[in-house]
Amino acid sequence: MPEPSATLSATDPLPWAAILGAGPAGLMAAETLARAGCRAVVFDRMPSVARKFLVAGRGGLNLTHSEELPAFLRRYGLAAPSLRPSIEAFPPAALVEWCEALGQKVFTGSSGRVFPCAMKASPLLRAWLARLNALGVEIRARHDWRGFAADGALRFATPTGEVLQRPTAVVLALGGASWPKLGADGSWARYLPEVEVHPFRPANCGFRIAWSALFRERFAGAPLKRIVLHFEGRVVPGEAIVTRDGIEGGAVYALSAALRDAIDRQGEALPRLDLRPDLNLEEVSRRLAQPRRGQSLSGFLRKTLGLPPVSIGLLQEALHGGASQAELPGLVKALPLRLEAPQGLERAISSAGGLALAELDQGFMLKRRPGWFAAGEMLDWEAPTGGYLLQACFATGRSAGLAAAAWLRRTDQGGASLPRG
Repeated sequence: MPEPSATLSATDPLPWAAILGAGPAGLMAAETLARAGCRAVVFDRMPSVARKFLVAGRGGLNLTHSEELPAFLRRYGLAAPSLRPSIEAFPPAALVEWCEALGQKVFTGSSGRVFPCAMKASPLLRAWLARLNALGVEIRARHDWRGFAADGALRFATPTGEVLQRPTAVVLALGGASWPKLGADGSWARYLPEVEVHPFRPANCGFRIAWSALFRERFAGAPLKRIVLHFEGRVVPGEAIVTRDGIEGGAVYALSAALRDAIDRQGEALPRLDLRPDLNLEEVSRRLAQPRRGQSLSGFLRKTLGLPPVSIGLLQEALHGGASQAELPGLVKALPLRLEAPQGLERAISSAGGLALAELDQGFMLKRRPGWFAAGEMLDWEAPTGGYLLQACFATGRSAGLAAAAWLRRTDQGGASLPRG
């Protein structure tokens, strides 16, 4: 394959932008470009757009969060300084207004999470696509980007053969590497060898635990409700689900970055699970000090502490692993879970890693490729679930679209160009 040139050829009579990827970041970039009076063409490898967005909305589309902005921004960790200008320019209130302008009213749940009243992504997406069509945005499905032709043109594999495109500007919104069956698998990195791309890792994911065969067969799929998970000083109330090979769920996802990094450092992570957070250790100890009066351990734990079968099963796993019954009060309040590895990218809600933020200028343009911009989950940032993921995708897509529109205006006025490779 020819060596890709640093910039694109621009031989079309009018400047235009190609947006690669039709998820929230790409579609927002396209809308922003179109509203600025620019021609925007979206290319996506899948037969239809925004597949991950639609799947994410099946259980209730968590668009954003009502948290105050300083706390909101801290959710992005080390990436917060790079994302701050975009999110401040398009904060949660602006995303809510944008959604409602599409006819989709929203509500804020008791946890502060913001959802469309329809609790699905499909009505919002239909309204959005209608708006994009009215703005003149073109969407070309089944166009799989395959790098560059000898002259720097973009190569696309399509059902009818290879197609070359020579846009004036490019917005990359190709996604991370989670849920690859929905279209984004991180393979785009091979076509940008000159830029730094950090390895993709699962984020907001479950973890593997070596359950006994008996526990696995009996409790796989069982929910753990009203529990609290402790790890490295953080305390997360919520719920989780036992899986055949481990544990997943909201409380786990909230700690997944720290748990994953601990496993990277030391080969395992040991969070502690509080099975009765409403009772202190003294009360648990008092109840367990009562005579059993011939009851089985399971019956005794159920009667004295009101524990469900899955929680009793977890305690029995610890006892079979060498803990003594004298340790039961402490195990009820701080049951160690030995996490061996994160679940793979194919099961992770999102991914960490991607295009290094240092490769971009303040307008999300690649420093090594003038006229190329990037946004969304393909950038190296991560955030917990709760609306933070989509908020950053929308906000960075808008920022990249604004910067690409400014580039196209300069090009149209002769102030900027993309020379032949």
